Amino acid sequence: MNRMELLLHEWECTYDREDWYPPLKDALTGLSAAEASWRPEGIAANTIWENVSHLLYFKERLLHRLLNTDFPLSAETNDDTFTPAGGPDDDEAWQATVARMESVHRHIRETLTSLPEDAFDQLLPTTPLGLSVMSIVRHDAFHTGQIVQIRKLQGTWPERRPYL
Repeated sequence: MNRMELLLHEWECTYDREDWYPPLKDALTGLSAAEASWRPEGIAANTIWENVSHLLYFKERLLHRLLNTDFPLSAETNDDTFTPAGGPDDDEAWQATVARMESVHRHIRETLTSLPEDAFDQLLPTTPLGLSVMSIVRHDAFHTGQIVQIRKLQGTWPERRPYL
């Protein structure tokens, strides 16, 4: 297995392949806009939808870097990336956000699949591609854990899940 194959394996595990943590796709499955907008107690707590919006911002930025295209979004601070694109009762906007997450994730995978092994060291713009992608993988894992915890707090996470 070369470095790009390893990178693709990790990319798959972060979204739709079960490994040591639940994939993001499973963490988002079956949620309504109201459940995705539910906020645990505490001023620093984000909703699931806010977390997904944050993840999307950085995944879309990575995709634009991979494609060498301008990134049309901007955020003054990290906090600005947590703004959802809909309200707590807007199931259509929530489903569109989930679909956008899957689309962006798949597009990045397709792009990575088309790259040669030596692309791992290509700068995007100042960090090697391999490190940039692995950073997003770890970022997704971290926030997926938060999403699972929120679902446990709200009672929407299954009591039992398959064990590897």
